[in-house]
Amino acid sequence: MNAHQPLLDEISGIYDGPPARAAFPYIALATGAALDWSFKGGTGRELSLALSVHDDGMSAARLHRVMALAEAALENGVPEPEGWQIVTFDFRRTRILRSAVSPWSGLIEYRARVLSSSS
Repeated sequence: MNAHQPLLDEISGIYDGPPARAAFPYIALATGAALDWSFKGGTGRELSLALSVHDDGMSAARLHRVMALAEAALENGVPEPEGWQIVTFDFRRTRILRSAVSPWSGLIEYRARVLSSSS
């Protein structure tokens, strides 16, 4: 995502978790559950990745634009982590939330299925 300039032009940063202070809009990454996806001959995992997009705009228009750019940045997948081979990387869902007293929040979820390269 750090190589996708249209996305970087729209946000203040991409963080590994919720930042203490960041200018809106920004993206915070979160990992979800890791499930066993092994088979008789190898070790595998099913991983969930969530991107939280935060914006303080008066409407959700900018949030929608940033979320679309984030999806475009991940359209071709992600780099393989060391020691693992990505078998599938799939979009799961998006969701937008806002309460009367907080900024807009968008959630983009993906699922990756990986196999250990050492298996």
